[in-house]
Amino acid sequence: MPEVKAFEHWYERAGVRMDPRRLIDVDDDIHKAFFPEHLVPHLNHPLVGPDDYELRRYLTAQHLYQWLNFTMHFEVAVVCRATQQIADGSTGLALTPQSRMDAYRIVVDEGYHSLYSLDVQHQLEARSGILGLPYDFGPFITGLDAVGEDMPQHRRLVQLLQVVVFETLITSILSDIPKDESVVDVVRAIVRDHAIDEGRHHAFFANFFRHLWGQLDAPTRKLVAEYLPHLVVRSLQPATRPAYAALTASGFSEARAREIVAESYNPESVLKGIRHSAAKTINLFEQVGVLDLPGTRDGFRTAGLIVE
Repeated sequence: MPEVKAFEHWYERAGVRMDPRRLIDVDDDIHKAFFPEHLVPHLNHPLVGPDDYELRRYLTAQHLYQWLNFTMHFEVAVVCRATQQIADGSTGLALTPQSRMDAYRIVVDEGYHSLYSLDVQHQLEARSGILGLPYDFGPFITGLDAVGEDMPQHRRLVQLLQVVVFETLITSILSDIPKDESVVDVVRAIVRDHAIDEGRHHAFFANFFRHLWGQLDAPTRKLVAEYLPHLVVRSLQPATRPAYAALTASGFSEARAREIVAESYNPESVLKGIRHSAAKTINLFEQVGVLDLPGTRDGFRTAGLIVE
């Protein structure tokens, strides 16, 4: 596997090496938005009053807390789980010592992302007085791990594919929030830090997937091609359970909360968002020839990831 030059100056540039602990200080305006409203679908629903400042602030805070909790769990439970295999050489692939060292650096990065996600949530709760609702990562990882569970002999391979998919996605969160001056400064800072590290990770995993694909035999390539559309969709499905919980906690009845969630996260708009975030990932699959396998392009089209 060729070396990724993005890690040449990791000791000088990685967030865990050079960035200070991000803190809410006296200059932070805690009354700014917790999260950009255009990235919170249920805030646009007619039943969520556009002038109800306290309601919108509460729902936006809970959306941010959900994202921070998801990040905290995902980085360790999914990304580090697979990246550790690359780092310790247990993938069965031929890897250079440098590639394995870069994987260890990613493990360190992701652990730090998990740490400061929890740290910032605690700071925001203490400063704002808005406490986060209970969060359960179980449904997400259960759904993610369900892809390929019928082939337990490929469990490690599927875990590697999970990380390739997620680490090559481009989400609006990492690109939009750092530029949005209406958002609380500490949130903008950690998202900016995260995005810088993720740029290196994207380069590593795009390179890793090319290397992985080149070492798979024809039957395994066919299986991988079948798994990938489902992994992309499962990775990017929006978190509707936390949205429902936040709506009911803010006073909506269970029926109204279900209505708001169903209409705000309708299948058409969800798939449109998934296609947007997955564009670079699908382009990577196109470049290495995944979509050239018989039936694979149809599989991506059926999943809603390709519209032609």
